[in-house]
Amino acid sequence: MFTDSPVPAAAFQGTLALDLQPALDPPEVGSDHLESLATSDAGTAPGQDLVDVPDRLRRELLRWALRFGQAAAEIVNGDRPPGQLARHTSREVQADLTRRALLVARAAGSDQGLGRRWSPEGRPRVVSVHGSFLSNSVAEVCLRVQTGQRHRAIAARFEVDRGRWLCRSLEFA
Repeated sequence: MFTDSPVPAAAFQGTLALDLQPALDPPEVGSDHLESLATSDAGTAPGQDLVDVPDRLRRELLRWALRFGQAAAEIVNGDRPPGQLARHTSREVQADLTRRALLVARAAGSDQGLGRRWSPEGRPRVVSVHGSFLSNSVAEVCLRVQTGQRHRAIAARFEVDRGRWLCRSLEFA
């Protein structure tokens, strides 16, 4: 039935390679995964920061990042024009948001920023936000976005520029 002969590379090319062997080793002590499990609210856990930041600064950034992420998800979904985040993004991030919104609008057969004609999933909604401060003026944030039954992630890097937070990098997964 089954043979131990090697599988040719062409048989699995273009698919996700998974290691299906069970992980029998215990987790490493102090790993990021265990730290996030040990905290009741990982988004406000100070252990994730490289520097000490006041709780007030953390709360303000996470609230702002949540609103930013909600707007970015709506832009990419075609529900909001990309220009609404122009003053909070670098040129590269703004160009990427505009490109993504245009691609979604073309695929849906609608006008960019005016909402899709047909969206069975509904509008996207940010359901969690987690942040880590690299310094008092640099933070990285991960947001989980739900659209219908689908969940996606947005990762962002924010830096203080002329007294306000500016998104320098934005990745969708």
